[in-house]
Amino acid sequence: MLRRNFLSRMGVGLVALRTDALSRLDQAALLVDGRPPEEVARDEDYWFAVRRAFTVDPNEINLNSGSVSPAPRVVQEAVEHYLTITNMSPSLWVDEMLSPHRELVRKRLAAMAGADAEEIAITRNTSESLQIVQLGMELRPGDEILLTTQDYPRMITTWRQRERRDGVVLRTFPVPSPPDDPMELVEAYRKHITPRTRVIHMSHVTFTAGQIFPVREICAMARDRGIRTVVDGAHSFAHFPFSVRELGCDYFGTSLHKWLTAPVGTGMLYVRRELIPETWALTPAPSSMDGDIRKFEQIGTFPVAIPNSIGEAITFHESIGGERKAARLRYLRRRWMEQVEDVPGVEFRTANDDRQAGALSTMGIEGVGAQDLTGLLQERYSIHVRPRFVTGEWEGIRVTPNVFSTLEEVDTFATAIREIAAEFLQ
Repeated sequence: MLRRNFLSRMGVGLVALRTDALSRLDQAALLVDGRPPEEVARDEDYWFAVRRAFTVDPNEINLNSGSVSPAPRVVQEAVEHYLTITNMSPSLWVDEMLSPHRELVRKRLAAMAGADAEEIAITRNTSESLQIVQLGMELRPGDEILLTTQDYPRMITTWRQRERRDGVVLRTFPVPSPPDDPMELVEAYRKHITPRTRVIHMSHVTFTAGQIFPVREICAMARDRGIRTVVDGAHSFAHFPFSVRELGCDYFGTSLHKWLTAPVGTGMLYVRRELIPETWALTPAPSSMDGDIRKFEQIGTFPVAIPNSIGEAITFHESIGGERKAARLRYLRRRWMEQVEDVPGVEFRTANDDRQAGALSTMGIEGVGAQDLTGLLQERYSIHVRPRFVTGEWEGIRVTPNVFSTLEEVDTFATAIREIAAEFLQ
């Protein structure tokens, strides 16, 4: 009876959090219900209500949600709530009360991803998700792994370790930034496939330039050749709607603290069900779990307050709607890019094309280093962006607004770019 009463009180507490934090947003959503996403993308009253759900610093312009996004207030409060419960009696409440909630989070993530819950593991980030796959996949000496020079450095480092340890061969190749047509990217992979290619590792959205890859077509090409596909979805999940299963990939990893705005230190791994038994866990699990997706979560004691709060982030995302969110993010990108596209010296590494980009895009100014431009924006305008470098190819600043970003903020950024460009190119 005591435990049932406690769980009841705990549930009421979470409902209260949702009511307090989301009531204004829910009311605003009623006013945009039924309207096309592209129209809602321009409704500043609605997006102001979204911004009010966050605790962002109004004196800083955060245009780097690509690294880690702030979580909305309701997610922060959920973490604090679960942490308080955890510390009441950790051994009792964590093991018997809170840990089972992980299964509901798993089901909700699976529904959002378009996958089966038995194919979804809850991890801490994209790197952990993909390293489980990279180090757990059976490969032989001479087997080749194919990826581009714009894939994430940690993932390249992981494959390099397997190269040193197991004698596999890593093959990398450059891709245009941006391509004239995204199908050029499919052809680029096709040209580099050899009879020894066993794995294609690709970014759904590159961390460098925000290029959206035609993953479905690349996976179909790989499947026809018996090649496994590993997709880095760090910047695609909850950025724009898609189904992981419809992508046709074998493995997919993402961070939930980016576009889902979940707590920092949350991620997700999808493994196609028939591949679970043949993929080794990164940290050992008993043989009885060989076919169980949960074998990839056996990391020992962990802070349950963090993954258990993912559900609040999903609710927040759903309250906005995936299509509305994607439309808003693309609208913000188009707005600032169109204001600087004719400025002398400005160079884009991302196409201003909704097929090829969401919110994340990269640009530079001729004669101004990416690190220097990042510093100037921070020091003069309090604008936070991230420099990005593709060694031997190009460099630029990555600009990443989010749903809490305002038109005034992206316009301020565009003005700053015009002023800096005029200064250096006069």
